[in-house]
Amino acid sequence: MRHITEYHRSIDEYKPISPIKRKMKSYWILAIFRILLTFVPQSGYIHPDEYFQAIEVISGDHFDIDVYKPWEYNATFPIRTIFIPQMIVGTSYSILKILSPYAFYFFGTSLILPYYLIVFPRLFICILSFISDYCLYKICCMCGQNYKVRLITFASSYVMLTYATRVFSNSIELILTSLLLFYTSQCMVYSEKVIIKSDYLSNKYDEAKNGVERVKYYKLLRLLPSHSLNHCFKIATITVIGIFNRPTFVAFAFPPIFFWLQRGLGSKTIGLLHFHLRMFTFILCGIPTAIFFIIVDSFYFGYLTMGEIGNLDISLNNFVVTPFNFLKYNANSKNLEDHGLHPRFLHFLLNIPLLYNVLGIIGLLTFARMLFSGLKGKWLELPRIQSIVSLMITSFIVPVALLSFFPHQEPRFIIPVIFPLVFLYAPKLNHVSGVDTISHIKQNNPTNYMPQKIFKPTKLQIIWYFFNIILCLFYGFIHQGGVFPLTLRMSAELKAKPHLTHIHLYTSYIYPIPTALLHLKNTQKTYVSSGNHKYRLTKDFYLYEQGSKNMTEVYNSITQKLQECEEKFKFKRISYRLYYTLPYSAVGEFAEYSQNNSLLFNYYTIWTYYPHISTEKLPSLKTINEHINLQNISLFRPRSLIQLIDDISMFFQQFRLALIKIENSTQFVKKTKNSVFT
Repeated sequence: MRHITEYHRSIDEYKPISPIKRKMKSYWILAIFRILLTFVPQSGYIHPDEYFQAIEVISGDHFDIDVYKPWEYNATFPIRTIFIPQMIVGTSYSILKILSPYAFYFFGTSLILPYYLIVFPRLFICILSFISDYCLYKICCMCGQNYKVRLITFASSYVMLTYATRVFSNSIELILTSLLLFYTSQCMVYSEKVIIKSDYLSNKYDEAKNGVERVKYYKLLRLLPSHSLNHCFKIATITVIGIFNRPTFVAFAFPPIFFWLQRGLGSKTIGLLHFHLRMFTFILCGIPTAIFFIIVDSFYFGYLTMGEIGNLDISLNNFVVTPFNFLKYNANSKNLEDHGLHPRFLHFLLNIPLLYNVLGIIGLLTFARMLFSGLKGKWLELPRIQSIVSLMITSFIVPVALLSFFPHQEPRFIIPVIFPLVFLYAPKLNHVSGVDTISHIKQNNPTNYMPQKIFKPTKLQIIWYFFNIILCLFYGFIHQGGVFPLTLRMSAELKAKPHLTHIHLYTSYIYPIPTALLHLKNTQKTYVSSGNHKYRLTKDFYLYEQGSKNMTEVYNSITQKLQECEEKFKFKRISYRLYYTLPYSAVGEFAEYSQNNSLLFNYYTIWTYYPHISTEKLPSLKTINEHINLQNISLFRPRSLIQLIDDISMFFQQFRLALIKIENSTQFVKKTKNSVFT
């Protein structure tokens, strides 16, 4: 008997891990991976707004440096609130400034470096991104849904690994949308329980045959908890914060607010009076937060001062409402033309598949089938109006449809719809039940034994993970991937250069360099020395962003700047360093143009970074196409194959960012060893 007991104990000890535990372990691995990617950090550069709508603005407020404030924060017509960037980036930099002296004392290094200046805000937003994970988990639990497959799908999306860990206003929008859906879902589930009891007791009250029974049911009705205005202040506050963060948040807030307002309509105890009372209370609850944002922005942009408050010299002109300015700016179609106009169907046709691949396509096809069923009058095939499923479907379709009215459409504008998409269709992606059956299994199987299945990913899962890995690598590390490393190099160059040395940097076909990370001297501020002498610091770094200008304009501009620098060196003895950075795919064009014209300078590559892709200047396939053309050359010749392999190798080498140093020359230099191909 003892041997049998030991045998069973050994089986229990070596029982394989259940699929449930394995799934949750996968989620935690993905969650840790999200944090690790923040520390790397990702060198990919998704869009200039990740630097110039937060980091570039707030850096000037926390450090004594020169910064470039974009037009959105122009004091004459600001269209962005300053409070949210201050809370995200400002708080990160305040912590950084506190820790920096200790790091220098104990480790001999400063934390005021480009790496930490970008990692601290990203780490802050990365931690906040887990609010969305928590909201998804809680909604699944309260609705009895399978949260494991949904959390894994959510955490494995490259949207969460790249976009959600960057300081985008869209990342904040995702978090606020998740909170709205969570509180609305909680109110809907709770209200449904109370309303069912209320309707039951009301029926009993009406059917009562005597006064005693009516009194009993009346008392029971009075004992039911209040539910009509649950979370009203929280939902109103989140909505106002979202609107000041991005006024387009109205599109994402509309579905949950509408479902919150119409809870229980059609039942015996909830009527239109409750709907209007909720709406009125909701507006009142949002006013304090709106006033707070208006006052903060009015002080920051100089519309309101303490002196004016003290003198009671205040009018409507002393207040600025940034969402109103935002709408006023975007109402002018000419302003949108400056940012690029897109087809109105771009979100549905391209951006949803680009962000969510098979999950987005499943969502669109499912909605199309629902629309078809509705047109055919097959109402039983549609979800119940006052249900979580209807809330999520509306939260997916309505925001995308509303934002499609604007002709300027970028993928990041619709990243908050990942939340309802994952909730609705993640089980279909995994081919598992969307309902949580764990409690049922535990009740019917006291030993908690579950049959073991060998994990075999479905075709949809393979597609999902494949594209998310590719896009995470592309947007996280390759797309404009050399700009941040270039910033690190320029920062080191500025610290190591001799005194009275000016650095001039030309750029072509790359996104703007975030100069806030360079910590340039503040040349706008007037300083006072110990002898009460006023002075200003001299600018020593000059950036010339050429965008997509043709090589003739860039070459002439560099030549002219080189002559100016030489004159300053002769008369003022100010030395200089002149650099030109461009994708390696454009280096050959620069070299060819230089050789075909009277060369006035020497140039050579001093640094390259791999991988880097500029969609504005993609690598050329010209040489490969020449080899593939069978009329020109046979692929079966050994020498041709070797040449083709070399050309393919050269093609992939073009995925680099090159930094060229340009020096003055009094004669034309023909030797290729001085060229960029060295």
